[in-house]
Amino acid sequence: MKKFFAMLLTLALVLSLAACGGGSGGSGDSGSGSGDSSQAPADSGSGSGDSSQAPADSGSSSGDKVVRIGVFEPATGDSGAGGKQEMLGMQYGNKETPTVEIGGETYNVELVYADNASSADKAPTAASQLVSQDVSLVLGTYGSSSAIAGGPIFGEAGLAAIGVTCTNPGVTAGNDYYFRICFLDPFQGTVLANFASEKFSAKKAYLLGELGNDYDQGLLNYFKQAFETVGGQCVVDSFPTNTSDFSTYLNKAVAEGADVIFCPVSIAYSTQIVKLAASMGLETPILGSDTLDSNKVLDAAKGSGVKLYVSTFYQEGGSPDFDSGIKAWLNEDSTAMTNNGGDDTIAAVTAMGYDAYYVALEALKAAGSTDKAAVKAALPALTYTGVSGDIAFDATGDAIRDTAYIKTADNAAGAWTLETVQTVK
Repeated sequence: MKKFFAMLLTLALVLSLAACGGGSGGSGDSGSGSGDSSQAPADSGSGSGDSSQAPADSGSSSGDKVVRIGVFEPATGDSGAGGKQEMLGMQYGNKETPTVEIGGETYNVELVYADNASSADKAPTAASQLVSQDVSLVLGTYGSSSAIAGGPIFGEAGLAAIGVTCTNPGVTAGNDYYFRICFLDPFQGTVLANFASEKFSAKKAYLLGELGNDYDQGLLNYFKQAFETVGGQCVVDSFPTNTSDFSTYLNKAVAEGADVIFCPVSIAYSTQIVKLAASMGLETPILGSDTLDSNKVLDAAKGSGVKLYVSTFYQEGGSPDFDSGIKAWLNEDSTAMTNNGGDDTIAAVTAMGYDAYYVALEALKAAGSTDKAAVKAALPALTYTGVSGDIAFDATGDAIRDTAYIKTADNAAGAWTLETVQTVK
């Protein structure tokens, strides 16, 4: 009998210890936090994908209410550098404003990451991961191909996504659940074609993009249409994925007598192209889209005679308070600085990520609920003035935007300078 009672006592003690250790889930262990850039590490965008965490409405282990915002971005692959910079804007916003009032109650905002690896093949899996994490809405992604591939997953789940800098029209076409805060490629392509004609009196343009890339190929098409409308002629080429030698293409541009080169490619490819152009002493101006607005591209051009121009969403100086605040954070946080490419240059995608975070907060406030259906219903009528300008959505869910910033690389200083603010007449 004594042995029996001893066994009962031992069992009770074991159960008691298990109960004490069972509360380790929740936001305390999550890979999100409030603006800590280490949660989207330099080599991974997955941060807080642990399904054991508390659902958005149930609150954390401390009893606080938590709302989850999914971050659908590339932390790896060809667009990883741009994805990390876009996430930095969200993380800084989350650090600055880690809570939101929803229906009269205060919620901690938790960012939940899924790395789509810059791949249309992997994007659906990343999207499904966020759907399973009980997020109220999603931000991202950098890279239109991944957005187009992941979008149907969000639509089928009834989960709204806010594109940040995915500019291809296909992102929102036929998907009532995808919105975006950036301008579109038909606008961007036209802006750059007009700029080429007006700035350089260009009559012939050499166009180069990655084969099979929705973003690249879409922009080549829109540029070509607009450039031909103003009397220009285009020579169009596409290179296979993983190309590492662009000498054949740049030599062809020279041989064809191109007045400008337009290459709306990823940061990984554009740095190679710019470095090669510098080594060749290429004098033909290179025009790039928003993807080339990167300090890595600046570094590739630094000290050279390359004439580089890009269209983008934001120019440093547009919001002094934002600029000084995020620069201070970057210089305090070594992981954030690494994810920004090693210096405190502000990429336009970072400013856009910041604005997207606050649009998400406004949507949650307007919904008065963390319920994904209520959040989606609140988005169409939402308006917000961010550091990148006024944000509102049209009937398709696209941003109502009519302005692009054209920047040029100051190769001596290693910095972007504003060339002009361009609209489409």
